[in-house]
Amino acid sequence: MVGPARPEFVLFGSSIVQLSFGDEGWGSILANLYARKADIVLRGYSGWNSRRALEVLDKVFPKSLSKKTRLIFLSSPPINEEQIRSTLSKQLGDLGRTNESCRIYSEACLEVCREMNIEAIDLWSALQERNDWLNVCFKDGIHLSSEGSKIVAKEILKVLREADWEPSLYWKSMATEFSEDSPYDPTGADAKTPTNVSNWTFQESFQWD
Repeated sequence: MVGPARPEFVLFGSSIVQLSFGDEGWGSILANLYARKADIVLRGYSGWNSRRALEVLDKVFPKSLSKKTRLIFLSSPPINEEQIRSTLSKQLGDLGRTNESCRIYSEACLEVCREMNIEAIDLWSALQERNDWLNVCFKDGIHLSSEGSKIVAKEILKVLREADWEPSLYWKSMATEFSEDSPYDPTGADAKTPTNVSNWTFQESFQWD
């Protein structure tokens, strides 16, 4: 570990997680918003399913979960079957996936989370709320484009904003690391008075409220 300990958000899953830091992905959106607040830790493994993930769960999360640990499950997103046939199927053959099977898997995930009182996000429905979701949400029919990733990020932030958790894990509610005033802060317009820019946001943060 480098520097002071920060809260950690561990993103664990398959290729949709592994690729989330590239091309304006949802992982990179979170890393940007939580700069100086929390570390976004990437633990995504392309090609994996739940059974494969269970084989290494104790290695990815070697410590017992504390009372402050919070879980958010993301259900299966929808897919663009035609786009898969024109892209991935050429290399991998028939993947045997349909949007209907994704719906069934998504609903099963959500039902388990309701039974266990775990926060969950219905990605299958969230992405399809856009009328043009088939055309804009995917790069290859499965993996998310920047537009698809924006939806995922907004859904995660909505849960973090509304969850009754103590402490809050919503980015605007968390402390900024090393945010105290310093005589070495950059000077303001008068070229003399130090200006603390620790809590400035350098992105169009309004869209992530």
